Amino acid sequence: MPLLVMKFGGTSVADIARIENAAKKVQKEVERGYDVIVIVSAMSGKTNELVGWVEGTSKLYDAREYDAVVSSGENVTAGLMALRLQEMGVPARSWQGWQVPINTTSAHSSARFVSIPRDNIDAKFAEGFKVAVVAGFQGVSHEGRITTLGRGGSDTTAVAFAAAFGAERCDIYTDVDGVYTTDPRITSKARKLEKIAFEEMLELASLGAKVLQTRSVELAMRYKVRLRVLSSFEDTDETSGTLVCDEEEIMESKVVSGVAYSRDEAKITLVTVEDRPGIAAAIFGPLSEAGVNVDMIVQNISEKDYEDHPGAVTDMTFSCPINQVARAQKAMEDAKAAGLIKYDELVVDSDVAKVSVVGIGMRSHAGVAATMFKALAAENVNIKVIATSEIKISVLIDRKYMELAVQALHDAFELEKSA
Repeated sequence: MPLLVMKFGGTSVADIARIENAAKKVQKEVERGYDVIVIVSAMSGKTNELVGWVEGTSKLYDAREYDAVVSSGENVTAGLMALRLQEMGVPARSWQGWQVPINTTSAHSSARFVSIPRDNIDAKFAEGFKVAVVAGFQGVSHEGRITTLGRGGSDTTAVAFAAAFGAERCDIYTDVDGVYTTDPRITSKARKLEKIAFEEMLELASLGAKVLQTRSVELAMRYKVRLRVLSSFEDTDETSGTLVCDEEEIMESKVVSGVAYSRDEAKITLVTVEDRPGIAAAIFGPLSEAGVNVDMIVQNISEKDYEDHPGAVTDMTFSCPINQVARAQKAMEDAKAAGLIKYDELVVDSDVAKVSVVGIGMRSHAGVAATMFKALAAENVNIKVIATSEIKISVLIDRKYMELAVQALHDAFELEKSA
């Protein structure tokens, strides 16, 4: 039988009524002739509640017990979904991570997949079961302990199962009806995309788009798993939502496919750093060890000189999430105290946002940067830092201009129009 993977997020299974609604969608696919693996998240808000219980019980908690508690939300949803399907006459069985088993590394709260053996679930399908409801977000380490994959891990679970079982497609049901050219809350001109390439979706996800978790898109791209993003609150068919697929499946696309933004960014500048071989490693090594997620990096000629090295100094600027600024400051102060680096001043600008344009068409079309910068200049938006890749251009700007910049870029590239 052809096999389909269907994933339902927290808002899609927030209560019994929504679980029933999701079960009806699964039933339709069974009636179309599919065997179905359903991946479920915890009910909306439950994971936060469980995390709160852990933190309220133990400030310096054991990560293994944290995973044991926090993973329980998905277990509840899986059992309820299986019961609902059984009541509807659909042969279904629930599975926790250890029962499959979903084998992972031992990195608690951020585990990664090692393997997903098919034998147990295939045996149930052979017995006549039509649906396997699997608790997302969790797995089991080689020590036999429950592990979790980190926030958004159910998306990754769904893609991993689709790859392991050779699924025809992986449908991600959420509270939006697809992937848009930008956030519809910022501009009413935002258009839902019928298809988007893996690379574009990966860039958009990493740059701030909240539709799919970044690791899930990476996994889908690696194993060529066709993803479909669609709403669990609307009637859907095989043409609904947005298909995330290989570039070859898209006949023609616009030069720019979407505009993404990240509001919670900060810019940090080390003033008058020695300009010598190895200085970048001396700076970014400690930042990496401190768990700081550095993004945009710019090195500038400094106007200041060190006494012993006239002219041989530079300013180093980088961006990071605003909630990691304190960690970055401490890492740099510790590196300076240890004599690894020298700098005169550490300057933090925590009032910035990142805005990016993304499109595989940028590979073969010139002028994207010029169009972007002209559009921002026309709105009197000053650019602080620029970073580029083969299919994206990102800029740091003052946060107060973020929405204006998104709207201006969406208009400049006429994203409201299809290709």
